[in-house]
Amino acid sequence: MAGQSYTQHSGRHPFYALISTPDSHPPRLSFNNLIEAYTLRALRTKHRVSIEAARKAIDFAEQTFHIERLLLNPALRASAGDVFLEKYSNLINLAGAGQSAMKIILKGHLKRITFDEFSLPARLYPVDTDTKNVIVIDPRIAFGRPIIARRGISTAAIVDRINAGESEKEVAKDYGLKMAEVEEAIVYEQAA
Repeated sequence: MAGQSYTQHSGRHPFYALISTPDSHPPRLSFNNLIEAYTLRALRTKHRVSIEAARKAIDFAEQTFHIERLLLNPALRASAGDVFLEKYSNLINLAGAGQSAMKIILKGHLKRITFDEFSLPARLYPVDTDTKNVIVIDPRIAFGRPIIARRGISTAAIVDRINAGESEKEVAKDYGLKMAEVEEAIVYEQAA
């Protein structure tokens, strides 16, 4: 997000940021930046897309399709180290030469982002579990803090009460939560 420089045999070289932030000094993140960072991380870790391939995909999408923020685009797809853009029911390989590819449905991280009527990210469900979207980050609710989706209770508030000595059962009863929701909040807060 801030970019940096690195040293090689031939001297210092710039590494330009892949995500543009509203303020660069110091970098401050918007909700859209959070979604972009989340998407980039998923591309890198789950789909093994290299930084170079991600940069090529971002540049290609901007130059060819005039997509300024590819990592926010709901048509973004990935598989086995490649980045695709779904367009006209085909997948365009953005990391390669832009040739069409057979349609692949990307599951996982993209289904955890919901988009609004303008195709902008509206909500992020940051935890990948067997349970259905227990924790949500929504910039319109609780100033974008993680909450229990069903009840709107901050995960931090739940964990603060448990850390203060209350039992999980008491907290669940007070907030009208299921025990699984309390447990998800604890796990999320410990991992965050």
